[in-house]
Amino acid sequence: MDAEGPEAGLPPDREDVMAALLAHQRRFLAFLERRVGSRAAAEDLLQTAFARTLEKGGALKDGEGAVAWVYRLLRNALVDHHRRQAAEGRALAVEARDAEGAASEDPELKATVCACLNDLLPTLKPEYAELVHQVDLEGRAVPDVAREVGITANNAGVRLHRARLALKRSLERGCGACAAHGCLDCTCKPRR
Repeated sequence: MDAEGPEAGLPPDREDVMAALLAHQRRFLAFLERRVGSRAAAEDLLQTAFARTLEKGGALKDGEGAVAWVYRLLRNALVDHHRRQAAEGRALAVEARDAEGAASEDPELKATVCACLNDLLPTLKPEYAELVHQVDLEGRAVPDVAREVGITANNAGVRLHRARLALKRSLERGCGACAAHGCLDCTCKPRR
């Protein structure tokens, strides 16, 4: 038995399982990457599957059985992954509809909010500021902006969420109590 390998110190049946899984690691990753279209997402899914395999403990006795079991785990993980993506897409669509409705409600309110936001946008990361500007101030659709920037719509949605949180913190820092209580008399000067 090789004392230097990753299987060192394991019982012989566990060594067989670990060796089989490690031998198939590239195939597992390729299997996932073809189905999710992203190396990073594939690596995350594979890491989760390997963690679940380790949790399974001694129940996996032979290498080929472990490989088949991991493929079942990966298929289930893919189904969950695609469900999450679909749910995120639906949430983005609802958010886009809500943003369109809110922007068209009161032109005076929109002008006041836009002026305040334009003052605060430079306090954000440039990629966050640009996304907020294009989506929230110009009223462009998240998928369109994402395509132009070269990222997925889901990634753009996550960035937009983070950008809005950063903008909220900047607004609360700059406007203090009036921002926290929803005051729309935006006469205070933001602190940077």
